[in-house]
Amino acid sequence: MSTPAGFTLDLPFRPRRLRRTAALRELVRESQVRAADLIAPLFVVEGEAAPEEIASMPGQFRRSIRDLVTECRELHALGVRAVALFPKLDPALKDARGVEELNENGLILRAVRAVKAALPELVVITDVALDPYTSHGHDGVLNAAGDDVDNDTTVGRLAEMAVRQARAGVDFVAPSDMMDGRVGAIRAALDAAGFTATGILAYSVKFNSAYYGPFREAVGSAQAAGTKLLSKATYQLDPANRRAALAEADLDEAEGADILMVKPAGAYLDIIREVRERSERPLAAYQVSGEYAQIHAAARLGWLDLERTRDESLLAIKRAGADLILTYFAKDVARALA
Repeated sequence: MSTPAGFTLDLPFRPRRLRRTAALRELVRESQVRAADLIAPLFVVEGEAAPEEIASMPGQFRRSIRDLVTECRELHALGVRAVALFPKLDPALKDARGVEELNENGLILRAVRAVKAALPELVVITDVALDPYTSHGHDGVLNAAGDDVDNDTTVGRLAEMAVRQARAGVDFVAPSDMMDGRVGAIRAALDAAGFTATGILAYSVKFNSAYYGPFREAVGSAQAAGTKLLSKATYQLDPANRRAALAEADLDEAEGADILMVKPAGAYLDIIREVRERSERPLAAYQVSGEYAQIHAAARLGWLDLERTRDESLLAIKRAGADLILTYFAKDVARALA
């Protein structure tokens, strides 16, 4: 049936009125991503070699401490206010117990000191987990049978690790191991050592995800174990479990976490929303290496527009309820916003 000429619907409200121009769309925009919302994960290695691009993460590099400081200066100038540092160690320094982590002059501690000396106003976050240091690639010390991570022994090591990082000058320690009770133990250890101002950004809801492969290549934990398919199912969350995820977030908040985090972000927007609705703590989400890599891969094949997909993916995380986003797109987005 044809529509009569001049036909007009009798509508009290037309939503398209608010989408008519770019100015109107911006005026009523509910969510936005700012450079100050982003945390840039960065990888550091020993030596003075030029930055080495990570094959599975285009545009991401392993950097010497000198080049790391340069990158931090550039990020800060673009409005990024925080970085998260991850070490890539020489395999010769790794063993089953991750003893190199005990080195008071180790790579990550020297990197923290250098960055804070150059940019004291930049927020520096460090990972608290043993996987960069262990020959088996797990996040902690294995039990006597060697078939699982020993929870309590590992927590003791992590608490000591956090204190060393605080002594080096970090603003936040970020336990990513998913051991039971580690946030409370780390908070107690920091306070006992006089670091009451050092915060804890807890990987509260970290799933046993398939999206971590490129990161494990970047820090060498996959190669240490001899496989990219290393299972961490006994300590990281089952991707099928929503209630368990919320319980983990509740526990970390009760144990003193200053900021909660959900990881990965894109496949778990429902969890981000639920944690946001039940907690008043700041909430972070980690757009992980696999999310970053798949967007780049599809864009290189011409299947997706890189910039539009990048921006939409981050906006979705923000809209779901994240206050802060760890993302490898941090520098590119900050540059685009500037």
